[in-house]
Amino acid sequence: MGVELANERAQFLEMEEVNFTDNELVYHVRTALKSASLGDSESYDELIGVMHHRERLSPDDVAMLVTCLKALSGTVSCIDVVHHESLLSSIFGMSMWNYGPEVMDALVDLIISLQAASSGKYVDSCLDMLIRNFVPPYSYLALLKQPRGLSRKDQVLSRVHSALESISHLVPLAPMRLLSLVIQRMPRQNDNEIVMMTYVENMFKLESGSMGQLVGSAMLIAVVDRLLDLDVEIGWEDIVQDDSSKGIFEMELEDLEEDEEDLNDEGNELPGKHLSRNGLQGNVIAEKLDSLLVMTFEYLESCQGHGRLLEVFETLLHSFRITVLNAYKSKFAQFVMFYACALDPENCGVRFARMLVDIFVCHDQPPMTRMSAVAYLASYLSRGKFLSASYITTMLKRLVDCCLDYCKVQDGDVNPLAHRVFYAGCQAMMYVLCFRMRSIMSIPRLKSQLFLMPIETILKHKSDPLKVCLPSVVGEFLKQARAARLFAVTKTIFDDILESELSRAFGGLERLDTFFPFDPCLLKKSDSFIRPNFIFWSMVKTMYDDDEDRYEDEEGSGDEDGEDSEESVDGGVGDDRVDRMATSFNEQDIDIEEFDYALNKMSITPKQSLMYKFGGGLEELVRMPSRIRPSTSPESM
Repeated sequence: MGVELANERAQFLEMEEVNFTDNELVYHVRTALKSASLGDSESYDELIGVMHHRERLSPDDVAMLVTCLKALSGTVSCIDVVHHESLLSSIFGMSMWNYGPEVMDALVDLIISLQAASSGKYVDSCLDMLIRNFVPPYSYLALLKQPRGLSRKDQVLSRVHSALESISHLVPLAPMRLLSLVIQRMPRQNDNEIVMMTYVENMFKLESGSMGQLVGSAMLIAVVDRLLDLDVEIGWEDIVQDDSSKGIFEMELEDLEEDEEDLNDEGNELPGKHLSRNGLQGNVIAEKLDSLLVMTFEYLESCQGHGRLLEVFETLLHSFRITVLNAYKSKFAQFVMFYACALDPENCGVRFARMLVDIFVCHDQPPMTRMSAVAYLASYLSRGKFLSASYITTMLKRLVDCCLDYCKVQDGDVNPLAHRVFYAGCQAMMYVLCFRMRSIMSIPRLKSQLFLMPIETILKHKSDPLKVCLPSVVGEFLKQARAARLFAVTKTIFDDILESELSRAFGGLERLDTFFPFDPCLLKKSDSFIRPNFIFWSMVKTMYDDDEDRYEDEEGSGDEDGEDSEESVDGGVGDDRVDRMATSFNEQDIDIEEFDYALNKMSITPKQSLMYKFGGGLEELVRMPSRIRPSTSPESM
């Protein structure tokens, strides 16, 4: 067989040397195909031998392979799925990554010719072959980090997508078959990161290409689903199984100067367990998720540049509602929505908040969905630097109105299960005001609206939300409300803040009482996109800051008095605060490890009993939490 194959190659080379016409080349191949159908497979086997040549090709080998592919393109009507199965298998098994542009072009022409002549008979095989060329063979992955590997990647993918578009024109049903096959072949969580990234890059190309109207939405939804799959793999210890007697909460403390001194004193070592992105280093799943999120953020930027962001956002909004919203272990995938909103606050940003509040006020929605929606709303309104104080006040009023309507029809006492949606709404209302009260109060028009809201009536309802909602949120809110004179806050109210099982009860198995989904992002590369648009607790100027400043002035601190500007378009805080918000930690010359430590340093509040009263420990209580969860670290730490 080897001698025969060598002779056949010699014959093909002779054909090239004498410059046979295309018709003559087609005749030789057609003869081999017909002979195989009649039982004489000698020439046919030698043709397959040429197609199977996998070693490094010489210029003569390349010329012979191109000749065969071109000749086959002219004889596709003679190819029979039964008699020429091995030939078809050879064609569909070829990887364009192994060849130069001449072979790629000849192979693409053959694939398209097969579709044109067969009325879609080979559509699944052709589409599957092209999809497998989305990613290179594993032996080629390392080359993708080199210029010549990237050049080959561009050569392959441009031809793959051109072929897919041509087939979609020839076979109207091809896009639907393509959609199914792309999703089936999508890399799984444990696949190579480069493979996954390259595959998703192709999915984004399909979304933005000529077939986008047919397959684009499904491509985006599939990408978000994969982000969520990776996200839930990065698990926290299940807080439902945590010992409830511990009563330890993680607090977001960003006193950078203090933490920097602590780090210097301790030789830059981070003592103890705390929430830090350092704990995710070496976590392969986290690194894949981080890279995919960055690719998705960059794709959203591209969509914005082409005027398509709002169109894409509608798909993301649908995906969020049916998957992410009720995925209670999601920690990072939701930042796709946050970043899209940051890119277009006036459209996407407003649309997202409106959808969340619409879900919360809709009694037809399941209770857990309503609670999840209001948790997202509270976290989003609190953290989005790009949201104006005016719009936040509008959303807050809808939230307050919904809670007031509930108070009017309910007359029961404390019942965490029966009133869980109401308690979730009250906690969301207080949480937002912890972050935004100062910015709202600094604008006379919004201040008047806030004072007209029946917040006191709601919080002093018989169902007693102040006793049920998280003590850390309640305490911080009451301290600011007292400083703002929002309503009468007596010492008795503070003393009645209980660390009990009530908030755990209303949060349910998913602990939605502790769910603040837009807490600081711990994925390093993704955080660089989120941070400029994000409000950390240390950036918030509270209502009682003035009191503390006056006390410092009286002590002779020598600080100059200043007035906050009334409103900022970047979230309704004073201009000086916006400047500080917009300044990254890197610009403050703070090392990233120091930032991690500062971001996640914990304040421990022991719970001596289920009915422990904070009372004199109020100053510790009112430190505002970022992740108000039992003191468990990610499972990967």
